[in-house]
Amino acid sequence: MAAHEPAASAEASLAECAGESGGHAAFWQAVEWVYAHTRSDGQGLPEDLRYPDLTPAIEQCLASERPEAPIRTQTAEATSSGVTATPSLRLHDRETGKAILLQGPIEGDALLSAMDMLAAGDPAATPTTSEMPADVVGDMPR
Repeated sequence: MAAHEPAASAEASLAECAGESGGHAAFWQAVEWVYAHTRSDGQGLPEDLRYPDLTPAIEQCLASERPEAPIRTQTAEATSSGVTATPSLRLHDRETGKAILLQGPIEGDALLSAMDMLAAGDPAATPTTSEMPADVVGDMPR
């Protein structure tokens, strides 16, 4: 979201670069650190604060354009799927293809209710595919 830039992209780059150099655990450690230290409303991290696990490999990655491509891709995917707020969470049922998009801070009981709705096949859960029933080719003449 534009309101969170340029801080959001810088923080995402840190996580991407940590993951590139240290794997999944390093990625999630960086994400956790960013969420613990970032300020709201696009203010980002305090200027005097540095990531404690910064390595030369992470610094080299941050100086490059490598983290930009996945961040742009994820931003475009979020925008095209209707994400308009942060935080946002999409629950996706892989068996049915249905999903629920929860936007804004979500309390635990609301999250559990959304999961129940998705599991029960509630109509509020929408298919994630763009295919429409009319698009399915059957054996009936048109």
